[in-house]
Amino acid sequence: MDAQSAAKCLTAVRQHSPLVHSITNNVVTNFTANGLLALGASPVMAYAKEEVADMAKIAGALVLNIGTLSKESVEAMVIAGKSANEHGVPVILDPVGAGATPFRTESARGIIREVRLAVIRGNAAEIAHTVGVTDWLIKGVDAGEGGGDIIRLAQQAAQKLNTVIAITGEVDVIADTSNVYTLHNGHKLLTKVTGAGCLLTSVVGAFCAVEENPLFAAIAAISSYGVAAQLAAQQTADKGPGSFQIELLNKLSSVTEQDVQELATIERVTVS
Repeated sequence: MDAQSAAKCLTAVRQHSPLVHSITNNVVTNFTANGLLALGASPVMAYAKEEVADMAKIAGALVLNIGTLSKESVEAMVIAGKSANEHGVPVILDPVGAGATPFRTESARGIIREVRLAVIRGNAAEIAHTVGVTDWLIKGVDAGEGGGDIIRLAQQAAQKLNTVIAITGEVDVIADTSNVYTLHNGHKLLTKVTGAGCLLTSVVGAFCAVEENPLFAAIAAISSYGVAAQLAAQQTADKGPGSFQIELLNKLSSVTEQDVQELATIERVTVS
């Protein structure tokens, strides 16, 4: 996977406008929907246990986000996930705040046990606690100080869970069972916008809907999103996070293949 291939995936999302079914948290629903629309995808938020299986089976991708948890929402996620699995729909998990409380951590692990996942995207602390590595701190739903090697963590998590792991942060690390890539785009203002990470997970879902290799889909999605964030930060350099949030939506709409080809920094890592 290189920048040119990532750019072609961006075009595919816009050409196919995949339906992305997000069972996400109530803090970010509007921002996530608007971000997917800006990108060119088609969002739907359906949470009721009575309909999630039917919605998941007709979607291009299913995104599960545990940001605002309840027993009922986790049950709905599992029902939707199993339906997606039965119908060949890729499922993406965002284990928001895993490690912050036992209920949150076990909910993430329970979904992983019950549902076959294409990609898990989170910060280093969330991924670490999801796989039982406890030397990473979690502060609410945000990553705290880290205590390990992120590349090694991604590799170990991918092998343990047999899925693609996307750890996003200052440097993004994407791994499957045999490959590791690092991405060097994005901007620190993303950490000042509630829901920027949650939207990114749904963007990964949109790319998984059009690219059958989930590793390549995750790389293309996170690279394209990171480039859009960089362009938005440049446009609002003398303003602040509010202006940046609006401009991020604008740039998700206007970022081009050429932008991604020229600005995306994708490196394959040789690991022992």
